[in-house]
Amino acid sequence: MIDNAIIKRMAQRQQAALETNATLSETGVRRSEEDKLPSEYRQAFAIDADRILHSLAYTRYIDKTQVFYLIKNDHLTHRVLHVQLVSKIGRTIGRFLGLNEDLIEAIALGHDIGHPPFGHDGERFLARLCRQNGIGAFVHSVQSIQFLDYVERKGQGWNLCLQTLDGILCHDGERHNRSICPAIKRSFRTFDDAVVQKKTAAQNNFIPMTMEGCVMRMADTIGYIGRDIEDAIRLNIIRRNDLPRESVRRLGNTNGTIVYHLVSDIIQNSFENNCITYSETVAQALKQLKAFNLKNIYLNPIIKKHTASIQKVYEVLFETYLNDLETANRESVIFTHFLRKMSATYVQKHRKPEIVRDFISGMTDQYFIRQCPSKLRNELF
Repeated sequence: MIDNAIIKRMAQRQQAALETNATLSETGVRRSEEDKLPSEYRQAFAIDADRILHSLAYTRYIDKTQVFYLIKNDHLTHRVLHVQLVSKIGRTIGRFLGLNEDLIEAIALGHDIGHPPFGHDGERFLARLCRQNGIGAFVHSVQSIQFLDYVERKGQGWNLCLQTLDGILCHDGERHNRSICPAIKRSFRTFDDAVVQKKTAAQNNFIPMTMEGCVMRMADTIGYIGRDIEDAIRLNIIRRNDLPRESVRRLGNTNGTIVYHLVSDIIQNSFENNCITYSETVAQALKQLKAFNLKNIYLNPIIKKHTASIQKVYEVLFETYLNDLETANRESVIFTHFLRKMSATYVQKHRKPEIVRDFISGMTDQYFIRQCPSKLRNELF
């Protein structure tokens, strides 16, 4: 057991080491108070990172699509590698800026927990089905909160700190920002309002409440932009010479140089600043590169040949599981694999389409394919 004096000294050391705009671990606030074990030496956000790391949802990252799916190549990036890269990038930036690396790590590890099978294509298909069934749009950042707060541990959730959940909800790495400044402090009440709004409002660009959350939002983009280029080159979808000349001039043409220049620029321009920001030239180079990726990689028909099949499976599985719930078909996997031993509170507080949403979105890619009726699976794949 670690002596309380050592734990207190650790908190004092953190306060002395971090910048004034950093989030101290002692300020971590949970939805429900917890009795601290006498032997507990970890600080609040370190506990959050450990809880996420040991969650079942984190384990399923191993077979979650990042961009390219149903392609036989062992060197393509999957979701688990992406979150590790984002964590490393975020902690590097945080270290130079004097921010709380534990909070950055917790947000990074949890930020994509809510991604459904087959990445953003799966998100689009599931969003349409959710809207059709009256439960609002499906948004993967909102679903990350849903898993960590209400589904994990058979409906008990992990009781993570508000600052961690806020960073996960607001990560939005697909959006382009030159600069991000922390929003006003949130309470759990205003946070819950933001979760609802993000599913229903046309404008859902919520800004993180902490500097660490702002770092994570930038790190998400840095973690995927160059890596997706390398994967596309490996698959002969693009050539390195195709990259925009001005972006290459400023950022380089490999993942390593792109990450290095983006991270260096953020550190240089954010040091002793209350915002996380790029220089104007680097921000423009990154914006151009994101536009290139969107046109030549993410919307490229070459990688969309299975899209119609995946959409069909989403529709079939959603309808099947919804019918199983409505008819109380207890032989269905939604009862035997998902609702088995689930808390009564979860079942009472969720409508049937919401339960289906949670079950499907938590699936790995291969589990999703295995649930497709064999006859249809043979026809589609």
